[in-house]
Amino acid sequence: MTQPVLDVDNLGKSFRTYGSEWSRVLSWFGLPSAALTERWVLRHVGFRIQPGEAVGIVGQNGAGKSTLLKLITGTLRPTTGSVRVRGRIAAILELGMGMNPEFTGRQNVHHVAGLMGFSHSQIDALMPEIEDFAEIGTYFDQPLRVYSSGMQMRVAFSVATAVKPEILIVDEALSVGDAYFQHKSFDRIRAYREAGTTLLIVSHDRSAIQTLCDRAILLERGAQVKDGPPEEVMDYYNALLAEREGQTLEVRRQDNGLVQTISGSFEATVEDVALLNHRGDPVEFVNVGEEVTLRLKVRAHQAIPRLVMGYMIKDRLGQTMFGTNTFHTEQILEDVAEGSSITYSAAFTANLGPGSYSVATALVSSDTHLLNNYEWRDLALLFTVSNQDKPYFIGTAWVPPTIRIER
Repeated sequence: MTQPVLDVDNLGKSFRTYGSEWSRVLSWFGLPSAALTERWVLRHVGFRIQPGEAVGIVGQNGAGKSTLLKLITGTLRPTTGSVRVRGRIAAILELGMGMNPEFTGRQNVHHVAGLMGFSHSQIDALMPEIEDFAEIGTYFDQPLRVYSSGMQMRVAFSVATAVKPEILIVDEALSVGDAYFQHKSFDRIRAYREAGTTLLIVSHDRSAIQTLCDRAILLERGAQVKDGPPEEVMDYYNALLAEREGQTLEVRRQDNGLVQTISGSFEATVEDVALLNHRGDPVEFVNVGEEVTLRLKVRAHQAIPRLVMGYMIKDRLGQTMFGTNTFHTEQILEDVAEGSSITYSAAFTANLGPGSYSVATALVSSDTHLLNNYEWRDLALLFTVSNQDKPYFIGTAWVPPTIRIER
């Protein structure tokens, strides 16, 4: 059996305050020393990552994500549990971590790469490629203190990924900077991923987690609450964000093996959802570019001051292809009576690429489900798009061009 490259066992971290420095020193040697206060930021976290696997870490701010990465990389010591790493780690954590603001970009590359275990001659050999990838021009030989956050990110990422690591750990730092370098960075991450690098990534970007990762781990208030397929975990996380007093969160495994997440106060619910063709017949298979209608039948179980219906079309990885709601289309229903039945019909052209898609539905009071979430339903409907009569193309969108050629 293949050994995991990363084995995290019952990991926990607490931050303690002591009455004196002597008390703190005694605690280092395991001698009796009562702490004045103790705050646990991570408890009972455990998972294994196999070679070549990509895992996303998700959770709200303060959930313990960055602390977990620091424990894995060794920049923090655990209070309980252990971390076993097999292979060289390249980590991009907090912006500027390990870099000296008085050093130039070039000097910082020497400093950081040296800490990573590279020799002076190896760093000199890598320097032209690092400088070229960072693309900051003459700033490379100026002090880091004059850099923008985006420029710091360019240097940090370039040096950390100059050589393909066994394990690549990326925190939210990649959200800093311009779109061009973000695309360039993710291209390199994908290339390393395809070449067998193990990836551990923290991101609030659902698309990044679902595109890059084989599985995801959800942290909530320092505890590990879910570990599974990215779409399932992200759906659960999305529902958790909207959870309020008086609301419930249900997770159902469907006959097809997919896990459906439903959350809300259920003051209004979707009783039926269907995709109809131009004749009004329910369909599961749709042609590229076909005219279809998404029909939702909604029941109000209590009187509702304002009702907004929204939907999202997602691809097989759970990435959103399109989404809107009746707040943005200015069709909000006011003073909906208890027991009312409402039918929503959204007609659109299925300009989607071949593949399987799902529809998520939302019944809310405004433009977001974070205020009044009456019902959020993932995997409310599944359908398949096939290309029956269009010229061959690839991708998830049908945007046919008119190509002109001049000689």
